[in-house]
Amino acid sequence: MRKIIEATLLSRDGVIGDPHEWATDYFESETQKDALARLMASDAMLMGRRTYEIFEKLWSQRTGEYFDRINSMRKYVFSSTLDRAGWNNATTVSGDVVAETAKLKRQGGQDLVIYGHGQLGRTLLRHGLIDEIRLAIHPVIVGRGKQFFQEGEKMPLRLMSMSKSVTGGGFTFLRATRGVRSAAAGASIRPGALGARRDAVPVATLQRPKIVANQTSSQKVLLNV
Repeated sequence: MRKIIEATLLSRDGVIGDPHEWATDYFESETQKDALARLMASDAMLMGRRTYEIFEKLWSQRTGEYFDRINSMRKYVFSSTLDRAGWNNATTVSGDVVAETAKLKRQGGQDLVIYGHGQLGRTLLRHGLIDEIRLAIHPVIVGRGKQFFQEGEKMPLRLMSMSKSVTGGGFTFLRATRGVRSAAAGASIRPGALGARRDAVPVATLQRPKIVANQTSSQKVLLNV
């Protein structure tokens, strides 16, 4: 079964909303190389309608190795209101989000990738369908905007690894999976840990990845976007 990997850009104060407005200046050679490697190891991208509309507008006419890969690869757009996706190799998915995503995971091939932690990402994480979350913490304070964890949300993440930017760009890269801290486990990232202080970046020890079993639900899940 192939994995779903979410890649999300995060400010130092925990903001993930509208990264195209504050993260673009930091998309330098090291981050481009890492992002391209992740795309080359993936068969397709998963996205909701809002993300699709932003990406199509920003990237459909761009060229270069990174953008050529995005424009050519398969894209599944989960939406109950979008009838047709005009971006190259984009297909709309209007059925049960959990069931359709589980079906894609069971297919053979490389990994599936999600950019950002919007409604689709939160839904898949809640149902145990996201295998890994990669957070790129940027050296910028946005001040306002959508946070990774919504108010009142309880979704502990178990830290798999942490690394610093090798080029000195000020980035911190975290890899995490869903899970809670146990006596034998390493550190975890809890709601409130990201963006709890505007002068701090979460610090934790390395630990072995935790295997998360997929969860199923009899309730049909749709994205009303």
